[in-house]
Amino acid sequence: MTAERPDYGFTDDELAELDTVYAPDLFKDKVVVVSGAGSGIGRGIAFLFARLGAKLAICGRRVELLEDLKTSLDRFGTECFAKPMSIRDPEAVAEFLAEAETALGPIDVLVNNAGGQFPKDSIDLSVNGWNAVIDTNLNGTWYMMQTAARRWRETGCKGAIVNIIAVYSRGLPQIAHTCAARAGVAYLSKSVAVEWAPLGIRVNCVAPGAIETTAFAYYPPEGSATFAQANPRQEVGDVQDIAEACVYLAAPSGKFITGEVLNVDAGQQLWGAMWPAGKPDAFKIEDR
Repeated sequence: MTAERPDYGFTDDELAELDTVYAPDLFKDKVVVVSGAGSGIGRGIAFLFARLGAKLAICGRRVELLEDLKTSLDRFGTECFAKPMSIRDPEAVAEFLAEAETALGPIDVLVNNAGGQFPKDSIDLSVNGWNAVIDTNLNGTWYMMQTAARRWRETGCKGAIVNIIAVYSRGLPQIAHTCAARAGVAYLSKSVAVEWAPLGIRVNCVAPGAIETTAFAYYPPEGSATFAQANPRQEVGDVQDIAEACVYLAAPSGKFITGEVLNVDAGQQLWGAMWPAGKPDAFKIEDR
C-alpha cells in the first residue's frame, strides 16, 4: 500500500511524515490496541501511535491489510502483534487481548476504531443489515471495552479507552443504523466512565465528521459529494485529525478527561448534514 497513492487519503509514506504536535517518545514502552487498524482512520491512528514509540496490537478482518500494516510499521522499529478477527465474537476478543498482553505486555490504551456501515434509506433497511451494523458498532465495541476493563481490574493497572464513533447529535440520515449504534456507544462510554473511575480507567469518544479515507469509495459519488458541505468550513478532514485527537485523550494531556465526546468535525454537529446515498429530491429546496 506504500507504492501508489490510494484514491482517498494518504499513502503509508505520507502517514510516516505528517506533521504532529506530539513528542516522538510520548508513548515509549506503552502498549496500544487499535481495532480496525488495516485501513482508513484506524491505519492513521496506528501510524501515529507507532511514530510516538508505542508497541501496537492491531486487529481487523482482513489478514493481508494487517500484515501489510505490520510490515510498514517496521520503519519505526515498532513491536507489533497482529491478529485477524471479528470484534462481534466475544470469545475472539478475549483471546486477542490475552495474546496481545502475552506478546507485548500489559495494555495501556484501547482505541476502538473497528466498525462499518453502508448508505441506505432507513425505511428500506433489512433486519440483517440493521443487526450487522448494531452488532459490530455497538456490541463489538462493548466486548472490547468490557474485556479490557476486566483485565485492568484483575491486574490493578490503569487504562484509557478511546472509542471512535460519529457525529450523531443532529442525526445521520441514510445511515440511521450506525447513528443508533454510535449514540449507544457514546452514552455507554459516559455510563462506564463513572463506574470504572475508581479502577483508574478513563473512557472517552472521538466523533469524526467527514474524514477523507478509502471509505469514500464505498459511497455513490452523489453521496460523497455532500460530505464537504456538511460543515461550515465546507471541507473534509483527514485521518491525522482523528489520530491526534486520540493521542490527546490517551496521553497525560487527557488525564483529567473522562466521559467526554470530542467532536472533530469542523462544526458539523452545529450546521449542515451529509447525505451518504445522495440528497433526496424532497430536500433540494434550492431547486424549487
